[in-house]
Amino acid sequence: MPTQAAMEAARILRDGSLFQWYVIPLFALVVYVYSVEIERRNWNLVFAGLAFWGMDWFNEIWNSLVFHFTNYAPVWGAPGKTAYLILIGLNIEITFMFAIAGIAFGKMLPPNKGLRILGIPNRLFLAVVNAAFCVIVEIWLNSVGALTWDYSWWNVRSPIPIFLFGYLTFFLVSYWVHDMKAVRSKVATVAVIFGVDIVAAIVFGGILGWI
Repeated sequence: MPTQAAMEAARILRDGSLFQWYVIPLFALVVYVYSVEIERRNWNLVFAGLAFWGMDWFNEIWNSLVFHFTNYAPVWGAPGKTAYLILIGLNIEITFMFAIAGIAFGKMLPPNKGLRILGIPNRLFLAVVNAAFCVIVEIWLNSVGALTWDYSWWNVRSPIPIFLFGYLTFFLVSYWVHDMKAVRSKVATVAVIFGVDIVAAIVFGGILGWI
């Protein structure tokens, strides 16, 4: 039987009546952030941002599938106030945040890829630090009820899976795409990430209705 939080999230899932007008300026902000980097032809940041966003969509899809197959709870849920709940653990505010987060975190990367911080390659160091920061934010969101956790292996007492699979992979892939030498390689990698997301959304959502 679903948890109370899961039932609440399922109740408001893709309920258009929740729409709020602040969604429009949030969308405009995402468009502005990308348009600025495109105008500057800063393809490293554009595709790093898209890779980060695509990785989050992949996570959100499998999280929704966990709820479908267990009929108990997603690994994380977002039953709180929102203008639109896209998937059981993903609202429109979260997805707009992830859309620009990869660009914001990418701006922290030193131009010198070989630079070491405390003896650690700077890309790995920043991926670890930023992932840890995001976990701290998630713990706070959970403490105020914005995000819910119902499994013993994914909560404040067990943060390592959140760190590894919730964020570290996002940063490693995003920074990897950022540092690719050829724009063609960036395009191909991001296309694969979003291709998997789109196919999964069509199959598990549009066709099977599982998410």
